Amino acid sequence: MDQLANLGQGFLTVLTPMNMLWVFVGALLGTAVGVLPGLGSAMAVALLLPVTFSLDPIGAFIMFAGVLFGGLFGDSISGILMNTPGNSTAIAGSIEGHRMAKSGRAAQALATSAIGAFVGGIVSSILVVFFAPSLAQLATLFGPAEYLALAVFAFVAISAVVSDSVLRGLSALVIGLAIALVGIDGISGAARFTGGMPELFDGVDIVVITVGLLALGEVISVAAKRGTKQDNEVIPSSGRLWLSRKEFRLAMPAWLRGTAIGVPFGIIPVGGSEVPTFLAYGTERRLATRRGDRMFGKGAIQGVAGPEAAGNATAGTAMGALLALGLPTSATAAVLLAAFRQYGLQPGPLLFERASELVWALLASFFIGMVVLLILNLPFAPLWAKLLRVPRHYLYSGITVFAMLGVYATSSKILDLVLVLAIGLLGFAMRRYGLPVAPVLIGVILGPLAETEFRRAMAVSGGDPAVLVGSPIAIGLYSVLVLGVAGLLVQRARTRRRQEALA
Repeated sequence: MDQLANLGQGFLTVLTPMNMLWVFVGALLGTAVGVLPGLGSAMAVALLLPVTFSLDPIGAFIMFAGVLFGGLFGDSISGILMNTPGNSTAIAGSIEGHRMAKSGRAAQALATSAIGAFVGGIVSSILVVFFAPSLAQLATLFGPAEYLALAVFAFVAISAVVSDSVLRGLSALVIGLAIALVGIDGISGAARFTGGMPELFDGVDIVVITVGLLALGEVISVAAKRGTKQDNEVIPSSGRLWLSRKEFRLAMPAWLRGTAIGVPFGIIPVGGSEVPTFLAYGTERRLATRRGDRMFGKGAIQGVAGPEAAGNATAGTAMGALLALGLPTSATAAVLLAAFRQYGLQPGPLLFERASELVWALLASFFIGMVVLLILNLPFAPLWAKLLRVPRHYLYSGITVFAMLGVYATSSKILDLVLVLAIGLLGFAMRRYGLPVAPVLIGVILGPLAETEFRRAMAVSGGDPAVLVGSPIAIGLYSVLVLGVAGLLVQRARTRRRQEALA
């Protein structure tokens, strides 16, 4: 069991006063940056990269580990309390988390998020320690057809489950796919829907879309209710720190399912935790529908637990893929790859031989960072929830200011401020007419991936569409999708008939 001996040496390296200070500072700064709209763990690591120039490599990467997981939790804090996720990876958990906050359960939602992040992160870190080389090999099983099947699965699954109307869900998905088409086509190099503006050649940034749809859309929606009964309504908060026994029983299976969904995605280069978090959310919603549980849409604790565990599990195994293969499977991993190169290190199989002390100290810091974050954030959940007591006009004004600052800080483009306002109006219109927001976001995030992989599959096969269903993985994904959607439609038809009979 060489892994245990090496991990023990890593703990001995980390458990010194100075290195523990870097873990604490990283966790605190990561959480603080993650709370700001438009910023997240990747941005936090990027912003703090110059700060670490004076540190030794071990101290720097120990601090980065705290920043990574602290940023993920900070993203969720702003999403749950203000419906303004700091990053797109927190979108899925914010759907039910914000509804829990609006129903007076903000502290419970934050506690669920913190424990879910701890469970997902710890399990994935254990797997990375023991199975990093084996886990990395799974990525080689995915080709263009499998990636396309994965994207289609996410498209239809999310569109079907987040809205009472499949048609509305698919309509929202089409809006997201249309936004994803803006920019330079990666294969042909042609400009699409840019209006001749060079600023749009790179497309519409996901930060602009996320902040516009979720933050400004919510702000405009609240402003539209000014002077109504809903405007005067104060969002309550019970401030209870611990989950009740019933809430814990509901959340525990969701934490484990979310972790199981998130672990494999860390080694598949699909861009981050968006796919597994949405899949975890969709899984919990489908299971709740099958059980006859009608809490989804009103603040279901499983809708927070599953995505939060999935997001941290993905982040943990993504670090394993980076260390074992040198493969950055997310934006944060890409920034960390740059950090390794800054110190003259190249992640990959040889890193375990050439810088074993650094690698095992970094892996040990994952476990310590997770415990530090749980200690930091779980007791402060009621304190974070007090944000909801701030008068609405101050709270939403502050959200608007931070949202605009976050957008401008990522690109320094005035056009992005105009776009975020336009997308905010779109988000307001979608709320007004009952269109779900989640399919738009999943369309924007996965649309380019689906298009690129489809065209690659067609190019490799010489235009033969049979290649799209030519592997067991693709066939399995499509089969599960068809069965799931058919079951959902049957369930909704039965519910409709039951309601008509009662009427």
